[in-house]
Amino acid sequence: MFTGLVEIIGTVVAVVEHDSTESGGNGWTITIGDAAAILDDCHIGDSIAINGTCLTVTEFDRDTFKVGVAPESLRRTNLGDLKVGSKVNLERAMDSKKRFGGHMVQGHVDAVVSVVSITPEENSLWFKFHTEDKDLMRYIIPKGFIALDGTSLTVCDVDDSAQTFTIMMIAHTQQHVVMPLRKIGDKVNVEVDMLAKYALKSLQGAIMESDGLQALVKRAIA
Repeated sequence: MFTGLVEIIGTVVAVVEHDSTESGGNGWTITIGDAAAILDDCHIGDSIAINGTCLTVTEFDRDTFKVGVAPESLRRTNLGDLKVGSKVNLERAMDSKKRFGGHMVQGHVDAVVSVVSITPEENSLWFKFHTEDKDLMRYIIPKGFIALDGTSLTVCDVDDSAQTFTIMMIAHTQQHVVMPLRKIGDKVNVEVDMLAKYALKSLQGAIMESDGLQALVKRAIA
């Protein structure tokens, strides 16, 4: 579990599609550098979110760490687009001894969205995104939580018919995440609020029961 508060920005130092080393397991691996600040308490098997994707550390040293990336993760995320030199958001799993800022982020990316526009307003930036997945819009509401490349943000405007939504990013956040490096058309990982997903599934289940919506209303007012 993560908070969506990015700790540092790392740099991709290696991408291997068929890593035959012991830590590679004959799969796709990514090695991240400039990561010393989050590796002082690292162990093999720890979870670190890269651009909001929860991944498992298979090897590390003082400044770098390696993760394996499953085919499903490559299909669902922008990790397959990473190249040597790419900048990425990094966050370790939640520490129970610290304040819980941001929101509950699982690190399970739902889809990618495309950057439609980037518009400055004073020292802040407006970002507009478009999704090809119409169903995803059911979970995106004005002033709701959303995680974009692992960054906890607040949704501003939502246009369900155009399948777009916006966020506004303050100057402080711009300096600590990769979003300002994005260009029009770039793909961004999105994880919608998991509580919204649970709520919708519960509602759908209640409506599909024999008593349907009537029973749901009775339970709500009981």
